[in-house]
Amino acid sequence: MAKTTTHYGERIGRQGELRLGCSACLFQSSEVLLTRRKDNGQWCLPGGRVEAGESVTEACEREFWEETGLRVSVQRLVGVYSNPHRLVEYPDGNKAHIISLHFVVEKVDGQPIITEETTEIRFFNMDELGGLELLSDHRDRIFDSLAAQQQAVLK
Repeated sequence: MAKTTTHYGERIGRQGELRLGCSACLFQSSEVLLTRRKDNGQWCLPGGRVEAGESVTEACEREFWEETGLRVSVQRLVGVYSNPHRLVEYPDGNKAHIISLHFVVEKVDGQPIITEETTEIRFFNMDELGGLELLSDHRDRIFDSLAAQQQAVLK
């Protein structure tokens, strides 16, 4: 199976189309929910592409449900992530510079399930994150979610 890969370089994002995405942290006690991606085996926060005709909160809640089986409600915006030095290349050859809005969500209903996009799903405590292969800047997003900032971060 072809894998999604991430490339880094000076302003490499110019080589891809601009895409808007979202991701979210769901905390349970002092643990965060992560999924393992089927396409590259990396752990990540649930999230994905914002579709035309939906708000960013609708996209976040939809993507979270599609990837985890959990219904969630967006609680707050943590930050906007737009690294111009990163390019995502998909198995079909498409390339994207992704601008992602990251949120903290609260569980509304459901139980975690494996989906067609994931191979594992589980909660991790912060000490376990160091040994995980996490997707791009998702580690930063988790720790930004835990910070007591008054305003959204811009990275």
